[in-house]
Amino acid sequence: MKINTENIDSDIIANSALSRIVISLSLPMLLSSLATSIANVGLPTLTLTFSASFQAVQWVVLAYLLAITTSAISIGRLGDITNKRRLLNTGIGLFTVASIGCALAPGIGVLIAARVLQGLGAATMMTLTLALVGEAVCKEKIGRTMGILGSVSAVGTALGPSVGGMLINEFGWPAMFLVNIPLGLLALFLLSRYLPAPSSLAIDNNGLRKSHGGFDPLGMLLLGLTLALYALAMTLGHGTFGTLNVVLLLGAVIGIGLFVRVEKNATFPLIQTAMLRHSRLRSALIVSALVTTIMMATLVVGPFYLSRA
Repeated sequence: MKINTENIDSDIIANSALSRIVISLSLPMLLSSLATSIANVGLPTLTLTFSASFQAVQWVVLAYLLAITTSAISIGRLGDITNKRRLLNTGIGLFTVASIGCALAPGIGVLIAARVLQGLGAATMMTLTLALVGEAVCKEKIGRTMGILGSVSAVGTALGPSVGGMLINEFGWPAMFLVNIPLGLLALFLLSRYLPAPSSLAIDNNGLRKSHGGFDPLGMLLLGLTLALYALAMTLGHGTFGTLNVVLLLGAVIGIGLFVRVEKNATFPLIQTAMLRHSRLRSALIVSALVTTIMMATLVVGPFYLSRA
């Protein structure tokens, strides 16, 4: 029986190339999810270090998540009309530099501001890592690759509390941000070494992708403002819910109404509101929101309970 060694060799080479691509895309996804949960375990330490209230220190987590939520869709749109690989490298660079800013922050306000920048970098990594799968991986293996990246994201979220606790105990709270620096540099190296160059057919002479898409700046502004008003309503007041909290919550409700109205009339909406008419998709989104809310509430409150109760 004659064995076709050429086909075997080509399969081995193809699988090896795919493995390198998956590894280079997995690290940015791991970093973005790790930075979400690793800071949570440090909240009690940050409260003592900066003499800050629980309501104030929550914004170390909230600022990061709000930055991701409000910018992810627009960054994805920007990736459609520019070089995704270059934009991803920029996001990793921003995330890494912002991590340095977090570690060196002299006060809680500077730390929160650095976390906003870190969240913008994380939004770029999360969005474009998934987007690049379609360009760098053959169609037959896209589903498998997306599944791997989803698992990597979950692993990053699960590793955050244990890794953060170990780093804080051994090296102090700045270490939970400094750990991102070597990992960010490694991610840049792997992407430059193993990720295929973007197709020259999809990019014009100016480095822009041939696309007729656009942005929805008003929708992005309303979404960010609405989420910020809701977050402020839930965190201000040192455990009480007064008139200011009610006003902020009403502002968030009005913001939701305005956002939906703007999205219905936008040329390039952030969210296709017509999709929400499908009952299965709507139900899945509601369940996902509830599960994520419970998970994040546990991750924020849990460290305080475990360290003080």
